[in-house]
Order: sequence, then C-alpha cells, then structure tokens
Amino acid sequence: MENHHHHQEDHQNHSHQNHSNHQNNHGDHHGHMIRDFKRRFWISLIIMIPIVILAPMIQELLGYELRFPGDRYVQFALSSIVFFYGGWPFLKGLVTEVKDRQPGMMTLIALAISVAYFYSSAVVFGLEGKIFFWELASLIVIMLLGHWIEMKSVMGASNALQELAKMMPSSAHRINDAGESEEVKISELEIDDVILVKPGEKIPADGRVSDGESQVNEAMLTGESRPVTKKEGDEVIGGSVNDYGSLEIIVSRTGKDSYLSKVVGMVEEAQKTKSRTQNLANRAAGWLFYLALGSGILTLIVWLSLGEDFEYSLERMVTVMIISCPHALGLAVPLVVAISTSVSAQKGLLIRNRTAFENARKISTIIFDKTGTLTKGVFGVTRIQSVSKGYSDDDILSIAASIERHSEHPIAGGIVKEAENRQLEYREIRDFKNITGEGIQARMGEDKIVVAGPGYLHEAGIELPQDSFKSEAETVVFLLFNEELIGFIALADEIRKESYEAVKTLKERGINVVMATGDNEKVAKAVSEELDLDGYHAEILPDGKQSIIKDLQEHGEFVAMTGDGVNDAPALAQADIGIAVGSGTDVAAETADIVLVESNPQDIKNLILFGTATHRKMIQNLVWASGYNIIAIPLAAGVLSSIGVVLSPAVGAVLMSLSTVIVAINAQLLKKKI
Repeated sequence: MENHHHHQEDHQNHSHQNHSNHQNNHGDHHGHMIRDFKRRFWISLIIMIPIVILAPMIQELLGYELRFPGDRYVQFALSSIVFFYGGWPFLKGLVTEVKDRQPGMMTLIALAISVAYFYSSAVVFGLEGKIFFWELASLIVIMLLGHWIEMKSVMGASNALQELAKMMPSSAHRINDAGESEEVKISELEIDDVILVKPGEKIPADGRVSDGESQVNEAMLTGESRPVTKKEGDEVIGGSVNDYGSLEIIVSRTGKDSYLSKVVGMVEEAQKTKSRTQNLANRAAGWLFYLALGSGILTLIVWLSLGEDFEYSLERMVTVMIISCPHALGLAVPLVVAISTSVSAQKGLLIRNRTAFENARKISTIIFDKTGTLTKGVFGVTRIQSVSKGYSDDDILSIAASIERHSEHPIAGGIVKEAENRQLEYREIRDFKNITGEGIQARMGEDKIVVAGPGYLHEAGIELPQDSFKSEAETVVFLLFNEELIGFIALADEIRKESYEAVKTLKERGINVVMATGDNEKVAKAVSEELDLDGYHAEILPDGKQSIIKDLQEHGEFVAMTGDGVNDAPALAQADIGIAVGSGTDVAAETADIVLVESNPQDIKNLILFGTATHRKMIQNLVWASGYNIIAIPLAAGVLSSIGVVLSPAVGAVLMSLSTVIVAINAQLLKKKI
C-alpha cells in the first residue's frame, strides 16, 4: 500500500483504520495467491515438457523412440518436483475440503494426482504396470492454469470501506478559547468543539451550524441532487463539501458515531451476509470424487474376484481414478469467466463478483437511484420563455447568463452552460450582489436586472406567468428588468435519453422497475411518471434504501440495485446484485458487484442478457466436461472387456484432450453473444 494512504489513515478514527487495514490485507493476500499460482504454473509447465517427451505412451502414440538407461528415474525425479511443488495447492486444498466435509475440485485433483504419482513411482521401483507421470504433470499444469485464470478474472477484494474512510478530510480548523483557528487532526476533535470550514473544504465531522451561511453539496452522501442551503441551527454531515461561504460548526458526533461511520458499518454488515453461492464446477467435482473413489475400488474388487492378478487389477483401478479427473472440468468455468470478463470490460461492464453476474438472469426487481443514474445529475435548461415582446428567448438567456456567471449556484451553472452551448454573447454587468435566499441582482448600464425565484415575485406583488410551472421536477427562475418581468427559464435534472429505452426493455423482460431517491416527493413523482416506472420511493436515507431491498428480498424477490453515491453503498452491498454507474464515487464502485463504465442505463439491459448467456455456456461446458467422464470411466474399468473393448490410457488421454478442446471452443463462442 502506498505511503500517502497510510498518512491518510493515521488521521482517521480507529474504526476506519481497522476496516481499511483489513481490506488491505485481504487484497494483498489475493494478489499474492495469484502470483503464486502463476509461478507454479510456469515452473510446472517447463518441467512437464521433458516428462511428456520421455513418456512411453506418447512415444507409442507419435511413433518415435527415446530410451536411455535410467530414463524412468529422470521421469520420477522431474515428476516428484511437479507433484510436490505444482500440486501443493491441491494437496493443501484436499486437507481443507476434507476437514470441512465438502469434497470438491481440490479433493478430486489431489486424488487423481496422488494415485498417479504413487502408483507410477511404485512401477519405477519394481511393480509391474504402466507409468502415468505425463498424465500427472499435464493434469497439474492445466489445473494450475485454470485456477490462475479464474483468480485473475475475479480479483478485486472490496476496498469500499477504505474508500469511505478517504472521504473524510485528515484535519480540521478548530477555534480555540482565544477565538483563533488552529489545525488539528480529526481524531483530536471532541463533541462541542467549534470548527471553521472554509469555502471548497470537506466538512470534517457531523455537527450544527453556529455561524455563517453557505450551500453544502451532500449529493454523494444523501443523494439530494441540489446543494442544500445551510445557515445557523442547521445540521451538517461529515464528508459533505462546503460550496462558497464560510461556516462555523459545533461538533455533535465524531468517530464511530458519525453518519459516515454508520454507512461504513452498514456496508460491512451487508457484505458479510451476502450468500456465497458454491461454484457449480466445484459441486460437479464433489460428485466426481465420490464416483472416482467408488468406481476405482469397485474396479479393483471386480477384477480380483474375476481371477485377474493384482497388478492388472490395480492398473485398471488407477486408470479409472486418473480418467475420472477431467482436465476439461478445470477449464470449463475459468475459461468462460475469463472470456466473459474481458468481453464485458470491452463493452463497459466491469465484473467484480462473478456469481452475481451469472445470477443476472434471476433478477425480478431492479431499483434505480435517480440522481446521476436515471438522470444526468446536473441541472440543464428545459425551457426558456419571453413574456415581453421586445426580448427573444436568446436575449433572456444571454442577460440571465451574464449575471449568473458570477454565481456559484448549480442552477447558475446550468444557465451559463446553455448560453455557451448556444454561443451567446455576455452583456456588461456591474454591482453584482446576492439577494439572500431569493436570487441575485446586478446593473446592466443604468438598468437593474434581477434573477430570482417565485418568492421574490410574490413579495414584489408580481403575478406568476400561467405556464411557468409545467412539471414538478423543474426549478424556475424569473428575469426582471427594472422590476418588470421579461421572461423565465426552467431547469431540471435532465433524464438521460437512454433511460427510456432501458426501462422499457427491462419491463418487457418482466422485471419490476422501481426508483429510490434522496430527492423530494414532487421531483421523484415527476421522474417516475415520465419514465413510466412501476413505483418510486422519495426522500430516502441510505438505511432506507437498504431496508427497501431487505423487505423485497424477504418477499422472495431477486433484487438488483443501481446507484452511484456513498448513500447507495449499503444498498448496493445488500442487493443480490449491486450495479454501480461509472460516473459515481469510488465507494459505490467498490461496493458493487458490477460497475458500468458509462453511466448508461442501456448497459444494464446488456448486462442481464450477457449474464444469462454466460451462465448457459458454463452449464454446457460442465456437461461436456463431466459427460466425457461418465462414458470414459466404465470403459476404463473394463465393463466391455468381454467383447474386447478396454479403454487404454492412451485413448483415454486423446479423449480427454478432445473434451478440453471442445470446452475451449465452446467458451470462445461466448464472444458472439454481446
């Protein structure tokens, strides 16, 4: 971990530190494991080459001869290295799975390589029979490759809690008894301390404004799209950003009691309780383990009871147990995972949790956050209207933008952006000043210009134009020229064009589409009606979104959640599938199972279709990989020996390679699905 992160963490409260360190260790451990598998794979692959060249079976198959005194001992020595070094993760995995009484892939691989190694070693030192060293080496190499591919493609232990901790500034300006400001570490803040927050700074702790007035941007924390005006007596949240005024704040909560820490706790809790769906291939391997063990022992007993000698019966048993561990099974799932992960990444879907991605086909309800997901998260001009004959719409916009460009307000930003898009000229403005809580005014030449909300018109006794408020989602500002109303501009957090199509497609698939937002009831209702959603929840706090999801899950719904802010993190972690849109915070992205690089709701449709196709490919591959075994095991055991059909290890090896090739080709076909 880089030093600057450590510096940052030094300043965090202890609960944050612990979360971060835990996450760090987990990520380091995962990276170390990937490097370990990679190293074991390459070393085993290099040693495997001479083992394969010296294998009598391969020589027979390819029609060449390479024998020299002691060649068997060379194979034994090389195979011992591959078995103990390359096979170590599987032997270790065997112990873990047997302890847990859940035999799976590791147990199956360990069984096959152990039988092959110890039997072949016995043959080298005098037992009658065949040597299986090349099967042992190739099986270990392919299984190491499968595990390496799989681990690499699903890496990304969640750093959400670390990202949350980073949202808090590292220091604060505390006002001492002499009324002077001093810089202190956040961990030194106590309840009832008075702190000064300057324009543009993050608020370092939860508290109450004791002096000053400003706009505070809480969008990343609460989902409220508009910056909120804060004045004396108002509550503020640690981690939110102070816009342009200075604030003095009395600290009310610090450390683990703060709002942000509670969000950290919720994320951690939801991540822990997320079900760990067992890997399909692992379950198949578990069954194959019992099948291999049972078939092997049965083969030995049957051949001995039929009067065959021990060496022949043992060779049959060993052949059955080696063949029962399919190379193809080790690659069936990892190959599909690797291909689906890379293809998805090219298409703007970053998969962090494979199980969730494969489960996309089960989604019955999808919950969208509004700000920044269904909408753009920025104010855009929706209508401009002149109410005075001497002024065109462009005149209204040009005059308003000339004044608003001196303001920091997001609505001002929307008006200025629209004027720039239309390439309008700015007018000469002087004597600019704020009208507290109502608008702004300035002089253009000798004329007084005011841009204000409906409250100002009401106080001035000016009647609102009839069609000024068309939608509850709009904010309207009025332009007055020497106290005479000349026009108005309506703005709204614009709905993304892609949202309409995405909602329509999802509904056609029988998925309920619901919106949950921190925004007010009127805005939520307007957006919901515009997009024809199945329902909406307004003025929702983070734990509110989480409890909506819990409630749906308790009623048997399979829930996907889409969001972009810190306020969405607990809900993203709680949902069966958490989808973060890329324009949002790192926290949302780190908590989610899937990250959409573009903030395009259309990608969610692609995600569901591709997740379904991926799952289908995995099932097909598992059928191919296991199906080969179901046919090969009885033949290797000698079921048809009475008619002269016994599966020789060489033919078994060819069939095994064939099933691996089929699985690989089938996985490649997934690229055509997106």
